[in-house]
Amino acid sequence: MSRLHGVYPYLVSPVDAEGRVNADVLARLVDDLIGQGVHGVTPLGSTGEFAYLSRVQRTEVVRATVRATAGRVPVVAGVAATATADAVDQARAWQAEGVDGILAILEAYFPLKDDQIEAYFRAVADAVDLPVVLYTNPAFQRSDLSLDVIARLATHPRIVAIKDASTNTGRLLSIINRCGDDIDVFSASAHIPAAVMLIGGVGWMAGPACLVPKQSVALYDLCREGHWDEALRLQRRLWALNEVFARHGLAACIKAGLALQGYAVGDPVPPQRPLAVAERDAVAAALAAVD
Repeated sequence: MSRLHGVYPYLVSPVDAEGRVNADVLARLVDDLIGQGVHGVTPLGSTGEFAYLSRVQRTEVVRATVRATAGRVPVVAGVAATATADAVDQARAWQAEGVDGILAILEAYFPLKDDQIEAYFRAVADAVDLPVVLYTNPAFQRSDLSLDVIARLATHPRIVAIKDASTNTGRLLSIINRCGDDIDVFSASAHIPAAVMLIGGVGWMAGPACLVPKQSVALYDLCREGHWDEALRLQRRLWALNEVFARHGLAACIKAGLALQGYAVGDPVPPQRPLAVAERDAVAAALAAVD
């Protein structure tokens, strides 16, 4: 089973007021990201607003992304559900669409015990012949992956990585120490990616990379080459973007930033709201500081 590494932008889902997915805008974004050197792309991550899209819209986003990449970089598509059967169905559908990997997300409503959480992710991994990345984000999920569950899932032949957005770098180090080579660790935008790379991470999957792909790839290369002083200087500049997103909402900020860069990605899907003028100005100022 192939291993994944590098910078994977969480793509936005360009949806107009009538609910139509703008595949042309998504294709242009994907093409530009690849041109800037990203290592892969991830539709239907958090920035892709998966929780607000219908199954038809999700399918259109995945299909458009696979078509746009044309095999140039891996597509790791998000699968998210409350019901195991739904997650399995999505995973199989995305494999049929031609994705290269699955990002598995659990949208629990009722609290679940460890064995139930583990069974959900195993079912997704058993359903496909693709590498699977576990995604845990305790700030938004009702049922998190414990260290014991992660360690057991790491032995599954198709579960190759985890993207942990807990904001706890010590937890990531615990995962690395417990699982060793059985599972790779990706950072999130809520972490400082350079720090995660320093302790053994293999890259990051995050929405801000849509806005600063060149700088994100440069940071990854500096970390891989061990140029830590330069990496930390660049990391400090990029962190200002994350501070803006934390205040004003990730998907709305990424879409606003892309609009400022000339991509007609549309507003966040309701009931989310677009940024106010002052909030858009804050995004613009953060982008200008990075450039």
